[in-house]
Parts: sequence; structure tokens; C-alpha cells
Amino acid sequence: LFLLLTKFIFIMTLYCMQLYLRFSHNSFPIKMLAQTVNFHSRRFANGLATRVVGFGKRQGLHYLASVSTVGSRGFGNYHNNQEFNSHYTWGAAAAAASIAAASGIASSQSVFDSDNQLNSVCQCDAGLTPSSVPTLDEDEEIDDDKLPIIRMSEVERNNGQQEGNDGEKSTWMSYGGYVYDVTDFIANHPGGSEKIMLAAGGPIEPHWHLYRQHFASDLPQRLMEKMVIGKLHEDDQDAIDTLMDKITNPASGGSGDPYEHEPLRHPSLKVHSDTPMNAEVPSHILNQEYITPVELFYIRHHHPVPLLSDEDVEKFRLEVDLSLLSNDQSSPVKDSTARLTLDQIKSLPKVEVTTTLQCSGNRRSGFNDLRRTSGTPWGQGAISTAKWGGARLVDVLALAAEELSAEEGSGDKKTKKATKKKKKASKGKGSEPLIQTLQQLQTLLQDHPKFQHLRFESLDGMMASIDVVKALNPFGDVIIAYEMNGVDLPRDHGFPLRVIVPGYAAVRNVKWLSKLELAEEEAEGAWQRGLNYKVLPPAVVDAKQVNLDVMPGLGEVSVFSGITDVTNVRLSLEKGEVEDKVRLKPGQTVMVKASGWAWAGGGRNIVRVDVSGNNGETWEMATMTKGSEQPHGRAWAWTFWECDGIPARVCDDGCSVELCCKGVDSSFNTQPESSDGLWNVRGLANNSWFKVTHRLNGDE
Repeated sequence: LFLLLTKFIFIMTLYCMQLYLRFSHNSFPIKMLAQTVNFHSRRFANGLATRVVGFGKRQGLHYLASVSTVGSRGFGNYHNNQEFNSHYTWGAAAAAASIAAASGIASSQSVFDSDNQLNSVCQCDAGLTPSSVPTLDEDEEIDDDKLPIIRMSEVERNNGQQEGNDGEKSTWMSYGGYVYDVTDFIANHPGGSEKIMLAAGGPIEPHWHLYRQHFASDLPQRLMEKMVIGKLHEDDQDAIDTLMDKITNPASGGSGDPYEHEPLRHPSLKVHSDTPMNAEVPSHILNQEYITPVELFYIRHHHPVPLLSDEDVEKFRLEVDLSLLSNDQSSPVKDSTARLTLDQIKSLPKVEVTTTLQCSGNRRSGFNDLRRTSGTPWGQGAISTAKWGGARLVDVLALAAEELSAEEGSGDKKTKKATKKKKKASKGKGSEPLIQTLQQLQTLLQDHPKFQHLRFESLDGMMASIDVVKALNPFGDVIIAYEMNGVDLPRDHGFPLRVIVPGYAAVRNVKWLSKLELAEEEAEGAWQRGLNYKVLPPAVVDAKQVNLDVMPGLGEVSVFSGITDVTNVRLSLEKGEVEDKVRLKPGQTVMVKASGWAWAGGGRNIVRVDVSGNNGETWEMATMTKGSEQPHGRAWAWTFWECDGIPARVCDDGCSVELCCKGVDSSFNTQPESSDGLWNVRGLANNSWFKVTHRLNGDE
């Protein structure tokens, strides 16, 4: 017993050290150290608990370490995270269960009902698939003393490109002094197999220096525990530590902290992770204004925000690759890529488009009630609306073609003069007449049948694409934006240029746009072709079960709605009852009113929102307010709604009611009742009935 208690004290020391490091320091090396301490304390704890009380009691220690990361993250965001108290409530419960387990007097199962309770708290954008999160079997543990020592040279040979010692193309990586075989996990990496392969045959540390989503929870380490195959030789780990010192220390020629120059953010945003920043709009302020203020617009980043100096802005050029057309002998375009300045783009006729953008994972937390998904556990607040100002995409493409034609005829003074005259004549007049635009589009597609996609590339390396019909459709309103709500694009939202693709998933609205490309196929990369934005069937938890190449990524989206405010109206009284003396009973009916939002992709108008206070037994039709007068088929922005006099049934607790709503669009698509049939491992596109519990005031 003395030995067990000694080991437990050691575990708690590591736990407290990890919390101290994360609470007291903000630099990347310290964060990495904290995460590594947390990782190895968990591994030690798992081994100890296995020896003491078996699988059930070991779970208590398992939760202790899980909550350590969650708790520290909750502390950092306590000012805007309503779940802060629950983080520490679970932390205290986990510690109590751990002590009981280590003492051999109780099973943690008496404290924790199931994985789902804690999972609802510890979601993160770890970029990993959780459905196959490994847990050590009852009779299994990792014994450090029995792990072989592996040299980095052997890790390098197992890089997935050449056969290793066993004759197979295995993929190994190292992290924190251990070696992992990730071969079977590559296909399930939501960040894309090409992303995880960047670390193939080498250390993970330099990559997690940038992709810090992996530090937001314990999920990556939980997955990695099952992949441990050995310990890295101390000399090799020392070399990696030296490398990281150089990378993180500008004085040694390193880049320093890539997140050092992040923009300031509004304190009202609910932050899920700060490096990279992912923050949603709290429900109570989501639709206070129809046009979301710039500072309150939700933020979804994959990388550090690009920082451009005045000189960088002056030198900035938007590359427009028209090589697909130049390959055609009949095309006058011979050079392939035009490079347009910001001034040139701003000289084009300016248009403004008011559109709603929504993260594909909005309401992911609703999926987690059934089974854990991977990604940021968004509520309903990863959605916002802005008025975007910029140039039509078709005008930018036409300008690029003109530039290339002018360069081709640069030796001909008449050609140059004619081109300048044409530009001057067209400036400020807007696009060509509609009928001419449609004719040109039809001719273009007939002459170039291989032209199927328009690709976008960002300054941070992100790549995405849309189909050519959406890109060039004069009614599609795709623009290259340089303004947001009448001001220059903020850094968080795409400065200096962002493509706006109304009615599509926000990921296709690429920020920090650096390149356009006409293409036969959709964009390369994880965000278009990888698992990131593909909705797998509910039964599929292993991406190797499906062919991702034939599964479309999210583009035009479905119909969604949400409830942002509920207030009490009155009770339904029986004859002779006095309202202020009535005690509520489960099943009793009260009257409430509610308001919220609804939005459909593809420009489809919202024609109706239904609201229920009795789980869909009866419905009340809401009144459409702001946004209800948008043009038919071009309703790019959300619609606000209000509903008075909703009969709501009192819940079993006697002090709350539950409301739900569903939107209906102009194609009469509506929202399904349950998210269970929509569940997918990435937690995308949850458009089930929106449900909210409203606590009644006092006896009402």
C-alpha cells in the first residue's frame, strides 16, 4: 500500500506540474513541456491503475489525466466559457475516483457513468478521428522497461515511401522520446493523409509547433498511446530538443512563435482554441444585429493569421492562372498567369453582397451526445453575416485575360493602345449587359469542355475550389472581396483579399486569397479532397472503408435554423387558479415566445420556420422578419424570425421547458428531427431540429 500511495503521489505531482506550466506560461516550449508531462503522467497512471484495480478502477486515473488538459484550457478561457465550472467539477470528481482506485477501495465506475459525460466537455479540434480512440485492454499495459530502443536512422527508413526492415512500407514517427507506428491511422487523419505524412520518418515536434490544435485536449495522445512501438534513443531526442530550441528561439535564427502577432479579439467571443483561433458568437448576441459587427464575426482558422507589412501589401499580386485556356490552340491567351495588383482589382466595378457564412462543423456538439466526433465542439455560434464589398469574380478573370493579351502584344504599340483604351472605356460602367455575359459563358464552356473547376489558394497554403457553373454564373454573385461591412478586410477575415462564394460552406470562401486557377479537376489538398470536409455515412468510422476520391466535399449546403432567445409569457390556468399561486408540475403547459434565425444554402429563401414546445407534437409558425424580402433564388443571408404564444410543456424537473425549431426553404427542404441519422465521424453538417432548454423564472 505504501508503494502504491508513493506512486500515486508521483502521478499527482506530474499532474500539478502540468497545470502550473500551462497556467503560468504562454510560450510554445512551455506548452509543449506541459503537454509532454501530461502525456507521460497519463501513461504512468494507466500502468499503475492496471496493477492495482484492473480495468474499471484504472479508468479513474484515465479520467484524471484527461481532465488535466481540459481543466487548464477551461481556466484560460474562464471569462467567456460557460463550461468553466463544469471543467473543474469533473476534475475534482476524477481526482476523487483516482484516489479511490489507487487505494483499491472503490471502482471509478461508481463515479463515472460512461465516456460520454466527460467527452461532452473535452472536445477539441485535434484533427484526429476519435471513434477508434484506443484504450488499453484489461490485461494490457505499456511497460517502458520492455520497449526497445530505436535510433532515428531506423525511424527515417520507415517513412512510408520505402520498405522497412519487415519488408512493408510502414510509417513511423517520434514524439517526446517515443516512437510510433502510424501506418494504419494515416487514412483516418482528418487533416489529410498528406498533412500527417509531412512528419513521416521524423519527429512530430516541429509540425505541432504550427498545428497546435493537438494541444487543445488529450485526444491526440490517447490515440498515440496504442501506436507506441519503442523509445527513441536519448541522443536522438536530445538532437530534436536542440532543433526545437533553434526553431522557437529567434536569437538562434529560428522563426519564434508563429502565433506571436495574432490580432486582438473581442472578449465576448466564446473561444474554443486560441492557437489557431477558433471562436464562436454566444447565442444571446448572435442575432442582436442583422449584419454581424466585424469584431463579433465568428473566427475559424487552421493556421496563424498572415501578417503583411506595408511593403508586402505594395508588392502583393493576385495570381490568375489561365493555362487551361492557353493550352487550346484557338485561344488568344498564350502566357499562362496574370499577376494583378490590389489597385487593379479595386479599379474594377465595385459590388456588395450580403451573405451568411457558416462553419461546416456548426452544432458539432449535438453529434457528440450520440458519439464523439473530431473537431471543435461548436454550438450554434459558428455562423455570422456581413456585407462584403469587392469585384465580381468574372470581372477579375476578364481583367487577367486582358493583361495577358496586352503582354503578348507588348511589342505592338497599336495593340497596347487599344487595350488601354478598352480598359478606360470600361472602367466604372459595370459588367457587360446580362445577355452578352450569358452568351460569353455559354461559348466559353462549349469551347473549353475541360474547364470544370475554379481553384483558390491562400497565403497560408490552404486550397479549395468550386464548380465552374457557380463561379461564372452571373446570378451566383461570387466576388473577390476587399471590404467587410464597409471597411478594409480585417486580418482575421482575409486581408487583403477573400473570395466570397454565397450559399456555400464557409471553407470555400477562402481567406487571404493569393491565387485563382482554371482547372479540369477540383483543388488538391486536405480541405477539398481529404477527410476534413467530407460527410461520411454514420456507420463509417474508418476512412479506409470508403473511397474518399469519389465522395464529394461540402459545397452548397442544406437548411439550418436556431433559437437565440426564449422568454416567458404566461401559464395555461385551470378554472379558478391564480397565476402567482400556481406551482408548476411536469407536463403542465406554459406559454413562451422565442426568436432566432434560419438560413439555407444555394440562395434558397426561407419560406417558413416551425417552433414547438412539446417535442413536435404541435407546431407554431413563426413570423419572418429581417431578411425575409431577399430576391428569390439569391437569398444569400439568413432570415430572422419571431414566434409568440408557443405552448410549452414543463419538463420533468418542474422548472424548465424545451423548445425546438425547424426551417423550411423554397425547395421545401426541411430539417430532420434527430441528428442520429446524420452523425458522421467529422461532425459536419448537423441540421437536425435545433433544441434548447429554457429555465423558467421562479414558479413560472
